[in-house]
Amino acid sequence: MRPMSSLSALMCVFAAAASAGVTLYVAPNGSDTNPGTRSKPFATPARARDAVRSGRAAGRMRGAVTVEVAAGRYELAAPFTFGPSDSGTAAAPVVYGAAKGAQVRLVGGKVVTGWKPVADPALLARLAPEARSHVMQADLKALGVADLQGINSAQVYQSDPGLELFFGGKPMTLARYPNQGYLHITEALGDGVFTCDDQRPMAWADEPEVWLHGFWMWDWADERKRLDSIDPAGGRLTLGKPNHGYGMKKGQWFYAQNLLRELDAPGEWYLDRPSGHLIFWPPSPPAASEAVVSTVRDMVRFDGCSRVTLRGFTIEQGRGSAVVVKGGEGVRVVACTLRNMGNWGARVLGGKGHSVVGCDVTQTGQGGIHMEGGDRKTLTPAGHVADNNHVHHTARWDPVYQQGITLFGVGNRATHNLIDNVPHVAIGFSGNEQTIEYNEIHSSVFQSNDAGAVYTSPPDETWSMRGHKIRYNYLHHIHGFEGKGCLGVYLDDCFSSADISGNIFYDVATPILIGGGRDNTMTNNLFVKCGRAFSIDARGLGWAKSVGDFATKELHDLNYKQPPWSVKYPELVGILEDEPLAPKGNVLARNLCWGGEWGWVEGAARKGLKEEGNLVGIDPLFAVAPPAGFGLRPESPALKAGIQQVLFGKIGLYKSPDRATWPVVSEVRAK
Repeated sequence: MRPMSSLSALMCVFAAAASAGVTLYVAPNGSDTNPGTRSKPFATPARARDAVRSGRAAGRMRGAVTVEVAAGRYELAAPFTFGPSDSGTAAAPVVYGAAKGAQVRLVGGKVVTGWKPVADPALLARLAPEARSHVMQADLKALGVADLQGINSAQVYQSDPGLELFFGGKPMTLARYPNQGYLHITEALGDGVFTCDDQRPMAWADEPEVWLHGFWMWDWADERKRLDSIDPAGGRLTLGKPNHGYGMKKGQWFYAQNLLRELDAPGEWYLDRPSGHLIFWPPSPPAASEAVVSTVRDMVRFDGCSRVTLRGFTIEQGRGSAVVVKGGEGVRVVACTLRNMGNWGARVLGGKGHSVVGCDVTQTGQGGIHMEGGDRKTLTPAGHVADNNHVHHTARWDPVYQQGITLFGVGNRATHNLIDNVPHVAIGFSGNEQTIEYNEIHSSVFQSNDAGAVYTSPPDETWSMRGHKIRYNYLHHIHGFEGKGCLGVYLDDCFSSADISGNIFYDVATPILIGGGRDNTMTNNLFVKCGRAFSIDARGLGWAKSVGDFATKELHDLNYKQPPWSVKYPELVGILEDEPLAPKGNVLARNLCWGGEWGWVEGAARKGLKEEGNLVGIDPLFAVAPPAGFGLRPESPALKAGIQQVLFGKIGLYKSPDRATWPVVSEVRAK
């Protein structure tokens, strides 16, 4: 009997899958000419995707499809993409998943081999003497790495790192000075010219592309700028144009990077782009650990795709973001580890009903999980969900306004997440009807002070961004830059209509700030061992009155006096005739403050504030001493005052088959 061909075998698989579910298999020892069976698996996930695509198009895979991927390292040469033709349906979804108990790594970079000592006299001369006997070099061009992109797309709050180096599963440091901390501006001379408190930069004249990453005017507005020129005689440095948007002032801080001359510590690296030579001081022998340079941008992409699930993968060591979802419906990223990326862990842009569930997101250059979707004009919700994720140690490249989780648009949710060790905002939100509940947040906002762990998204907060729920969250150990103070929940510049209720704040500099907004409800919150419990100001009547210009225009653009706006938010219909910039309709009721200062209300905001039933400075009789627990004893005066128990045990991560790891370890950052 003639042996069955791989094509015939694949046709048999398709035939069996016409109505029933089918499983295709992928393994590192497979072949893309195989039929994708358990005994003859494909070699790449992309080949399995192509098989699913053709099978569905021909009507041979009408049932559910599972692509089971065996343990191993799968190096991507290009993004792993999904389009409309790769979609499943609600009744017959498509799942790409790691085999049970298997570690499946999708790697967006190239392994670096061929390390040897640096021999070029010109390069050696630029190296620090203490580094010359330790550094190694590898020829990236010889390894087929043609795109040697460096720092790019620099603007306020963000830039892109381009090619990065990872060693032993960790991001390495582009050679910088100083190795830790900052230099400081001693004199700002205008037009991007300044002097600093260290003469070391005067020796960088032979460095071809020096970047300075600085907080040039405010601690919340960083930007990378090219160093344009050095004047050793005058001790002056000049930044490239255009000038930083906010200007520059004495005392602000910066550091320099991308300097071969400053490659002087283990873990630092530099790329000589003309030759393609990667120069690296490895923290351990190169043969003992895997070195990878990132090459693939936005590693897994869904564009108009629906009802597909990624489960259990580790997606890492690429440029851009690990997963990007655009349009479509019902894409799920479940129990994945998203790490060591240049930009974000997962970005959801449009569509509806997408979810990121049970993932670990860490060591991203920018943020963790971005959820954007819904239509503000029609108030149509997107229904995106970020649930049960551990987002930590993100924003290592861009430390400001690169949130742990964002909710933009209408009707999205962040629930039961643990977000820690993020330098700025843990959860950022704007738009309408966002839900932020049962999250644990700690060790955030340590790079800046004028920011919140849960924060609106400037610069365009308005009265129309209504209907948000910030409930049953636990925020703790949040102190600000150099411990100088920051906010737990911050509604900036007249942002209005949030329900901030049932939250626990422990050791937070200032738990709540209402920045001139209206119709905010603060009830049943526990402020324990915090600084000032809250601040409510009337900035819209003073320095922030310009908010009224664009906020009024936005109301008209949204047809706020017509359905659905007039039905959903009847309080907006007459707002322009009711002192719109006055902070009216705020409620502060049945909150508990113990071990810290009660709040502050600006005079012009007090007449628009309703206060009742708050318990301040009276021992609430906790069942156990916080932070071990926050339950109240039956005889607690708080309960008698109408304050309800907050179910502390329901907050944060929960054990589930959809969690990437369990148990989860989270370390509180030192103050």
